[in-house]
Amino acid sequence: MIISICVATYQRPEGLKRLMEGLDRLSFDHHPTPQIEVIVVDNDPHCSAQVFCQQLQSHFRWSLTYLSEPQRGISYVRNRAIAQIDPATEFAAFIDDDEVPESSWLEELLTVQQKYQADAVTGPSLPFFPEPDTPKWAVEGKFFEAKRFPTGHLLKFTGAGNVLLRAQVLREMGQIFDPRFAMTGGEDTHFFMRVSRAGYKIVWADAAVVHEWIPQSRIKMQWILQRGYRCHSTYALCEKEFEPIVKVLVKRIGTGTARMAIGLVTLLPAILLGRVFLVRSLLEIYRGAGMFSGLMGRSYQEYQNIHGD
Repeated sequence: MIISICVATYQRPEGLKRLMEGLDRLSFDHHPTPQIEVIVVDNDPHCSAQVFCQQLQSHFRWSLTYLSEPQRGISYVRNRAIAQIDPATEFAAFIDDDEVPESSWLEELLTVQQKYQADAVTGPSLPFFPEPDTPKWAVEGKFFEAKRFPTGHLLKFTGAGNVLLRAQVLREMGQIFDPRFAMTGGEDTHFFMRVSRAGYKIVWADAAVVHEWIPQSRIKMQWILQRGYRCHSTYALCEKEFEPIVKVLVKRIGTGTARMAIGLVTLLPAILLGRVFLVRSLLEIYRGAGMFSGLMGRSYQEYQNIHGD
């Protein structure tokens, strides 16, 4: 079995190093060890990750390919990796350069794929706060934690930070990650919505865990609110393309209005109760506003000014 692991990177040398060390430790106790190729695509025009990857090749456990993608944007990077996948590859996995997989990560994805005959399998990305002085409110508020499901739960879409899918799906879908989302993010939401609506099965693997490093630059109210705005904006924008427009407008205008109303009503008490409650109230407002933005075809340019965060 051949598996290609696709890694997008941009000016995160320490993150890429942690990730590659994690991939080097992958274990297979219940499956034959597959033939693994790791494809690293660097979006830095200065190719800052090239030397590291070249030095790593001599003692890395798996096959390693380094590529440069000068066109700025996450969609271009992911598509460049896919274009490199060997025609004989059976599965493609995606993981980000701010994540570290548990040693059983890939085997858990494979186990669930086989058990449920899934076309795509995804699992949890658990936040890890490396700094000992991480504000208590950021951890207690669970602002960096996504919803988890029982293993085997069917999904309508997923992200590309922790996912395994049959390579045949990539070959059959045509265009993969839409360049329209290159600077906003949400390219993975859009793609996997298409995958689901094309009849492919996406399932959850709760034991396929990766750990996401949360830097201090993200532990700010502004970052959390902007991420909430962007995610809900791109979701509404994508949803508008795949469902009847009247249905989407009714659903999202109602949901967006309700979120903003809840946020506004709870805002004053939240100010008195502390930072966790304040951020939660503001987040409802930003998420609601994001939905309206998406319905109007706009989204926050999340990747416009990123420098390794």
